[in-house]
Amino acid sequence: MNSAKRLFSSTARHLKQKGIPASYYRGGTSRALIFNKKDLPANKDDWKPIFIGAMGSPDPNGRQLNGMGGGISSLSKICVVNASNHEDAQVDFTFVQVGIKNTGLDCAGNCGNMTSAIGPYAMYSGIVDASTSSSPNPKGEDLATVKLYNTNTQKHIHATFPISNGEPDLSGSFAIDGVSGTAAKIQLDFIDPAGSKTGTLLPTGNKIDLINGIRTSCIDAGNPCVFVSASDLNITDLSHLRPDDLQSQPELLEKLESIRRQATIRMGMAHSDTDVPPSIPKICIVDTPTGSYRDLSGQIHQDKEGVDVTVRAISTQQPHKALPITAGLALSAAARLEGTVVHGVVREPAREEITIGHPSGTLVVGAKYEEGSRRLERVTVYRTARRLMEGVVYWD
Repeated sequence: MNSAKRLFSSTARHLKQKGIPASYYRGGTSRALIFNKKDLPANKDDWKPIFIGAMGSPDPNGRQLNGMGGGISSLSKICVVNASNHEDAQVDFTFVQVGIKNTGLDCAGNCGNMTSAIGPYAMYSGIVDASTSSSPNPKGEDLATVKLYNTNTQKHIHATFPISNGEPDLSGSFAIDGVSGTAAKIQLDFIDPAGSKTGTLLPTGNKIDLINGIRTSCIDAGNPCVFVSASDLNITDLSHLRPDDLQSQPELLEKLESIRRQATIRMGMAHSDTDVPPSIPKICIVDTPTGSYRDLSGQIHQDKEGVDVTVRAISTQQPHKALPITAGLALSAAARLEGTVVHGVVREPAREEITIGHPSGTLVVGAKYEEGSRRLERVTVYRTARRLMEGVVYWD
């Protein structure tokens, strides 16, 4: 009797997986792989296969099951961090939005949520020393302020967080909507954030532009953003419009994407429809709070009592389950500019600090203008972050 034919060869070549040191962090309502720049190839052209391989892209099913990504824009992110040579900065970081169904790497803008993780990462990894960044606060806590420089927007951010025994102390009692549990409060001060990509707060020169018959405000603070009013889109109850509801309205999403693309060209960020970045500007629908609503966790929020403006954001053509932090920065800046779409719907536009209602809850953001002028000095927001993993990620 003939022996069965072998289905393998004993001489088969065993290929070794390719790995690289990496960390995995949650920052705000996002997650990202973080690389120390010194661990990456010197030639940036060699970064792409590492990034898309590590994240599991491209995935025609949109799930990124073969990598660290999570199939939605807030979970398909990478940050590259290194010591800074810029004046008044200790740490440089570059944010990369990784395509899910494609191999695109978008470095056009920053991620405000992941910015909250950069200071703690830099301290854990030895890029900055706690002893050079720390000072006690009035409550007797030891706090560190790490001065960051975002290469995408060429803007400075100061990240302040608790430390203990020379390391970040990320445990605490502060909660943010969209994330379970509590953690240490991380204060992010975006310094002189206007004109992050266009050089000016009002890139079109107007507080309102008419695009496709829709009143539109184009604001550049933190990242460029486009704001439209719910009433102009015939949306009668934005507070109860959930991300899945938006996703099930392809005609509305197409209309918003068309407005976003035309706004991008008017803002001087693209020459034609074909070279519009996928990640910025974000486009947001805004409305005046009308009543209570239930967020994605089931918690009930009383709009009329605690929320100043309601927003639904679209990021890379996907309805966002919370709110991109940089969209919150631009929204808070627009809220205090009389004549903008946002100013027209916010409950108390004169207030420096406003509460924004989004699908996962609320976000408090404060915009500070120079007295007597339209210069935006800083925008402050509070986030939390968590170190999830350190080790080696295999990309091939």
